[in-house]
Amino acid sequence: MTILLGGTLLLAFWAANMSPRRMRAAALAVGLGVCAVVIALFAGNGDAIKGAASAANALLVALAPAAVVIGVIRSVRAHRAITPEAVAGVLCLYLLAGMFFASAYGAINNFGGDPFFASGIEATASRCLYFSFITLTTVGYGDLVARSNLGHTLSAFEALLGQIYLVTVVAVIASNVVPRRRPADRS
Repeated sequence: MTILLGGTLLLAFWAANMSPRRMRAAALAVGLGVCAVVIALFAGNGDAIKGAASAANALLVALAPAAVVIGVIRSVRAHRAITPEAVAGVLCLYLLAGMFFASAYGAINNFGGDPFFASGIEATASRCLYFSFITLTTVGYGDLVARSNLGHTLSAFEALLGQIYLVTVVAVIASNVVPRRRPADRS
């Protein structure tokens, strides 16, 4: 999940039109974060290490939204239209929200002592990611269910956030996309 998260962050920063200097710094920070999490996971198998890795993933996600929002606003102002890069930035924010909640669920599982999911189902990274996106999109298959009140509250908040975001932000952005014109098309 960490590599997927790092790649999404870099795509989000690219969509935000970060300067090359800042993009290199972000790539270095993401690379170091990914390496640290991978090393921590290979070094130990304890719940504390897994919880720290999940918390680090959540921290990586928390860094991106401000940069993406600023980049999308700058792009819209500069082009006076919504470009495909702005759409990519908005969609990356949605993906990052799902990954943030997946990381939070994993951290709760590893730091909380009790299993995150009901019926004692193990909260692996892939299950947390699956549960998060099923919740964010409000599909809710019901095969995985949060066990605690904290899990219920977070998953309900995630579902509300996902629907509000899709209905407002993504719909407005997508309906106002203006394709880039090539220099020859400006007659």
